Amino acid sequence: MAQQVDTARRAPLTRDLVLRAAVELADGTGIDALSMRKLAQALGVVPMALYKHVTNKEELLDGMLDVVVGEIDPPAAGEDWQRAVRQRILSARRALLRHPWASRVLESRTAPTPVVLAYLDSMMGMFRAGGFSVDLTHHVMHAMGSRIMGFSQELFGAPAAGGQDAAQDVDPETARQLAARLPYITEITTRVAHDDASVVGSGCDDQFEFEFSLDLLLDGFERLRREGWTSR
Repeated sequence: MAQQVDTARRAPLTRDLVLRAAVELADGTGIDALSMRKLAQALGVVPMALYKHVTNKEELLDGMLDVVVGEIDPPAAGEDWQRAVRQRILSARRALLRHPWASRVLESRTAPTPVVLAYLDSMMGMFRAGGFSVDLTHHVMHAMGSRIMGFSQELFGAPAAGGQDAAQDVDPETARQLAARLPYITEITTRVAHDDASVVGSGCDDQFEFEFSLDLLLDGFERLRREGWTSR
């Protein structure tokens, strides 16, 4: 750690350096012990220097999650959808196990970051490329819940009262840009309705139970796909 701190002191301070140092600090001391002051000490700078790269601790936590999500393997090429989805979800789980604080921070977020959105969008894309309809993909994502990120919790709380899906409350040009950047999220949010009052309950799991339930879900999804299932 001392060598890494010395290296950090010699290196120019960047957002990436700040985020990775924060991840390392949280890994070592726990997320509850993380503070801007302690992070500044670890980097050998004054706390105000951090605010050039993150505006507050909430933005810091979002950025730390992005670092963790960046460790998840990309989609495997040439695999059938079920094997590819399983491998990627287990890669996400390994990333969260390397950073035990990350699932708690994910649970505390009221909305996903752009990096997390891109991950979710790519997972939807894996189902769609595997022959799933928009309708089935929509229900698959609800059934998966936080398992899509490698742990057993609901990802994000319900939006504030009166809130709407982002893709449903924007001007046409912004909607076009969203569709280009997040095609599968846009496709689903603009074509299906969500029940904001529905919340998946919390629970705990170990590796065996996680993989057991994951395989049950994936096998069930494949059966529904073959049968041409529809919610209508």
